[in-house]
Amino acid sequence: MRGQPAGRGRESARDPLNARLLETAVAAARGAADVIRANAGGVAAGRWEVKRPSDFVSFVDRGAELRIAEIIARDIPDARLLGEEATPDAALDRGIVFVADPLDGTTNFLHGFPAYAVSIAALVDGELRAGVVLDVPRAELFTAIAGEGAWRDGDAISVSATTDPSRALIGTGFPFRDRDLVETYVERLPPIMAATAGIRRAGAAALDLAAVACGRFDAFWELRLAPWDVAAGLLLVREAGGVVTDLRGEPARVAHGGLVAGNPVMHRWLFEQLNPNGPTE
Repeated sequence: MRGQPAGRGRESARDPLNARLLETAVAAARGAADVIRANAGGVAAGRWEVKRPSDFVSFVDRGAELRIAEIIARDIPDARLLGEEATPDAALDRGIVFVADPLDGTTNFLHGFPAYAVSIAALVDGELRAGVVLDVPRAELFTAIAGEGAWRDGDAISVSATTDPSRALIGTGFPFRDRDLVETYVERLPPIMAATAGIRRAGAAALDLAAVACGRFDAFWELRLAPWDVAAGLLLVREAGGVVTDLRGEPARVAHGGLVAGNPVMHRWLFEQLNPNGPTE
């Protein structure tokens, strides 16, 4: 299967269930990507819906999530889906649960800006087991299996080796939905800008975390994200040798909240910049 590492198929993986979960997640991500590509450039502004200020949804998001749900039900009938559009409140702590963002970067997609993805993770009794981030415009597939590693199009990836902030490229996400966080964000931004080689904000957290996992970004932070934004990316970064915590320094969970991710050195440095007076939420 493309996107799963050679020699670690269903028969040879250390945990056959994890291999099955990954296979289903990849199939579902590819199915959702087909829906997205079929509608690229075809969503008129009048067909967008506003969930809240600066947060949009379209029939493409819903169609992609429906395709994900269909493939999961076909392949693993006893699994449940936590999806951004239809089932955002599904419980995560029991049984097999797939956590999906059918179109991460909806605003980018609606404007034809080529930075959007499908993100799907699989949990068993609350534990991350497999994750997939499919960069739709680039057709680039990131996968991870708990305890076995992370890959880009089947090739093993790892976080960067950068230790000097002045050489680091940092990813971030603006608090575009959560206006109460703007002041905090703006206060923390200048020292990070001054100390690093650059900051980038593309608008799709799943892709940002994949970029950390493969070393394109040395670190990343965002003040508030949702479970479907981060589930697959958490596993990618950790399996690639990185660190992901919440804003208090605790291991990040598949939950609502902020996070800091990076290679071990750059994570520590960025966390300190964000918490000059000690960790706060």
